[in-house]
Amino acid sequence: MTTAANIMISLVALLHAYFLVLEMFLWDTPFGRRTFKSTPEFAAATKVLAANQGLYNGFLAAGLVWGLALGDAGLQIKVFFLACVIVAGVFGAATASRAILFVQAIPGILALALLLG
Repeated sequence: MTTAANIMISLVALLHAYFLVLEMFLWDTPFGRRTFKSTPEFAAATKVLAANQGLYNGFLAAGLVWGLALGDAGLQIKVFFLACVIVAGVFGAATASRAILFVQAIPGILALALLLG
């Protein structure tokens, strides 16, 4: 594995850990509402759903960290979790916001390209 791939995978993992914090803990705060352009009423009504989504983002981050911790032996784990990140990003872009493509899918694609390149 190249250093560049590991750095990019680490960045993707950090992004997903940040998404976890945003969705699980900051969703209904002023910062979270501003980030997701939501109203206090919407944030309150969807807080549990957002926390669930945040948990899934945490699993993606944990999987990437696991793969990194294994070094070369973690290749398949890194590929699997990056593929999950990319699929989630493409689905989110198609169903929720096009910005998700740039925030989630493209970093995952770049990390996967560096990993396999």
